[in-house]
Amino acid sequence: MSGPAGVLALVLAETVAGGAAFLFLTPLWREVKHGFFKLTGALLLGLGLATMGSIGAARRAGSDAGGLSWWLAAAFCMVTVLWLAALMARRAKVARGLGFLSVPTAMGLLVALSLTSGESDALSLLQLLAGAAFLGVVFDGLLLGHWYLTDRGLSRGPINRFAVAMLAAVGLEAAAVIAGGFGPVASGQGFNPLLTQAGLASWVAIGMVAATALIAVMIRLTLKGTRPTAVQAATGFFYLAVITAFAGDLAAKVRFLPRA
Repeated sequence: MSGPAGVLALVLAETVAGGAAFLFLTPLWREVKHGFFKLTGALLLGLGLATMGSIGAARRAGSDAGGLSWWLAAAFCMVTVLWLAALMARRAKVARGLGFLSVPTAMGLLVALSLTSGESDALSLLQLLAGAAFLGVVFDGLLLGHWYLTDRGLSRGPINRFAVAMLAAVGLEAAAVIAGGFGPVASGQGFNPLLTQAGLASWVAIGMVAATALIAVMIRLTLKGTRPTAVQAATGFFYLAVITAFAGDLAAKVRFLPRA
């Protein structure tokens, strides 16, 4: 894969993988009403379809890894449709089982995408996994914050857990950006030609990750307040985190793909 579509495909794939993982591998199923899963699942499906489109636009002819990535993105969308349909039909156990299945499918997508990188396969996979944790916790955290507006009786346990997870994910993403290096990359790899010069993309990524770290600290401090509006304030900070996290990961992935 190559070009802006390839960079976008990586970021979208990280988001769906991280979003699915935080949705089903945390205790949310027992804490939050199933309406939250319907909302999040519908958005993950939309992002999964966008991932398919981006991979299709970016993959090179004859690329086995690119072709496999597309099929795994399609498989993720299919599994997501199935668990959403089961949830709509009030088949909660079936929906949860299929939801768990979507997580390894998404992780397989990241493995396939790691093979499209110009770097070592192991380092590439670690970078994608770190990005998935980084974007997934921000994505699900924002939706969870909004869900508190509809479920007034929900305890602060879930959003407190996401605030802590966000701090850990920031550290992982920072390590991944540093591991990717700071040298210049080939032109035509990203959204802006300036990002290809003198390692600017990596410095932008570090700056955005640092900004997200500050926001994560603010979310954690805000949630220590006892007022009901503390969750609303934390959700506002999650909005800012979405902007800084996605901008940072886009910049980080500019140097991920092989040089044209």
